[in-house]
Amino acid sequence: FFLSPKLENETKGKLQKQICRVVLDHFEKQYTAELGNAWSSVRDVLTDPLCWQHSVLLNRFSPCPELESRLCVQGYHPAFQGALPYLPAALKCYLRRTPGRFPAPKHQAGRLKECYLLNAASLLPVLALQVKDGEKVLDLCAAPGGKSVAILQCACPGRFHCNEFDDLRARWLEETIESFIPQPLINSITVSKLDGRHIGDLKPELYDKVLVDTPCSNDRSWLFSSDIHQATLRLIQRKELSSLQFQLLRSAVKALRPGGCLVYSTCTLSRAENSDVINLALSSCSDLVPVDISAMGRAVSQEFTFLAGLQQHELLVLPERGRAWGPMYVAKLKKI
Repeated sequence: FFLSPKLENETKGKLQKQICRVVLDHFEKQYTAELGNAWSSVRDVLTDPLCWQHSVLLNRFSPCPELESRLCVQGYHPAFQGALPYLPAALKCYLRRTPGRFPAPKHQAGRLKECYLLNAASLLPVLALQVKDGEKVLDLCAAPGGKSVAILQCACPGRFHCNEFDDLRARWLEETIESFIPQPLINSITVSKLDGRHIGDLKPELYDKVLVDTPCSNDRSWLFSSDIHQATLRLIQRKELSSLQFQLLRSAVKALRPGGCLVYSTCTLSRAENSDVINLALSSCSDLVPVDISAMGRAVSQEFTFLAGLQQHELLVLPERGRAWGPMYVAKLKKI
């Protein structure tokens, strides 16, 4: 979309007023220490929604050549053109450098939606997982369902278990699956509302691949908290999130068969919720080893900016202008 300079300034002013100072001050201290000079440019993107970008994931179960043509006319181009280690031909995602949001498809009874709008960095955990046809796959914290839909664009698992503990989010997940996946395939998908911390004990060593897109302190949304009391409470509870994340990760390890792989992801920059959780898992789980995903990072470096200095089994997407994707942390582990 395009705004007149006057309207853009007015809109930007309104958005700036909505930024929660308590959260921003907290982030300033934490991320200046953790990211150094990179935080300044990341902060500028996170606090300016007018520069945010959205990608368009096409639904292979509802092909629409006219949609692809329309995207190209509007300046979108196919994502992931590098030599990726894993890129199924059926996975088609379009993005563009300029800000703006492509119109979201509306629900039509009896018809599948043709595309799903998402942050392009959200596809990196799916690409890292490398799901193949026939595998048993668990999406441990699946709502709202974007990554579940993306997995099904890549392959047809022999068994696909999508779990979401929160009732409201679980309904959202079910609606997403129903809107994008045809009935015959839906019949092979299990949607549950289990506490993810217990799935490993309930279904030990059952899955070939597990995605742990864990609940986290979502940096983008938290910055625009309208309730200061709620924002302050969130920041206090933030210290407890890493414990929950580790418990979910440990449960995923138990649910994973020997030789299987898992991907852990968050949409926060926080080291405590990212590298620290993975390091704790590697040091406390003798049956886990890191998996190098640096080749994937190099292959998509034209589209994403990554934090330097991380280990080869992890990536952290840093939003910047023109490439305002992320934050998205991705780490891959294998059970031996």
